Amino acid sequence: MSVDRIGLYPGTFDPLHNGHYDIMKRAAKLVDRLVIGVAVNVGKNPMFTLEERVEMLREELTPLLGDRVDVRPFENLLMHFAEQVHASVIIRGLRALSDFEFEIQMVGMNSRLNSDIETVFLMASDSSQFISSSLVKEIALLGGDISSFLSPAIADRLKSKIASA
Repeated sequence: MSVDRIGLYPGTFDPLHNGHYDIMKRAAKLVDRLVIGVAVNVGKNPMFTLEERVEMLREELTPLLGDRVDVRPFENLLMHFAEQVHASVIIRGLRALSDFEFEIQMVGMNSRLNSDIETVFLMASDSSQFISSSLVKEIALLGGDISSFLSPAIADRLKSKIASA
């Protein structure tokens, strides 16, 4: 009996952008099942609620990546969530050296909490190395064109969220 290799890609995804999607698509090739863990992360002061972010990801990813991908919210410690979903690997995207400095600290702490769960880093593709959710939100808030950073559906939701604020 073979055991499915489950990967976990955690993030705030406020909102999901093309860089996130690139990492998800590539990560899905490395594992049998990919769990997208949508974090509460109140410290980042998200624009969208947890429920809205989960809904957006499910709407976007299910048609594109199929039933091998599961979107789930979580509010607890990442390693506890990884254990709950039976993940053997955590997937993290890296854009720049500054990301690596933060992520290497997280790997050290996470391995102390559970040394059986590995962390794998995927470098952002050339076309998405500069994209971040906070920059996309700032551009949108200032009336800039965000169409090349997000799917049309998420761009519309972000514009509506800004208009109703």
